[in-house]
Amino acid sequence: MALSSSDEIAMELAKRAKGRRLSLDLTLEGLARRSGVALGTLKKFERTGNISLVSFIRLSVALNDDAALERLLLEPEYDTLEDVLEVKKKRKRGRIT
Repeated sequence: MALSSSDEIAMELAKRAKGRRLSLDLTLEGLARRSGVALGTLKKFERTGNISLVSFIRLSVALNDDAALERLLLEPEYDTLEDVLEVKKKRKRGRIT
């Protein structure tokens, strides 16, 4: 997802969620029931890309895509011990760079 702003990313996720909803032949009302997310929240999400994290997670589960969430924000995998040590050496806790 090579988008430049958080708003663009949010809109792309909303577009993908709508596409997944439609591919599962779900109406907005059906997805609201299935996910526990309010219908108004779903409409707003598809229109604006704005939604709470908890509601987004509920939608992901209801749309059978929660496995993708498990990969978010994981520590990077390293090929060698030297790679790990190099990253640890560069880390500064709590510093803004």
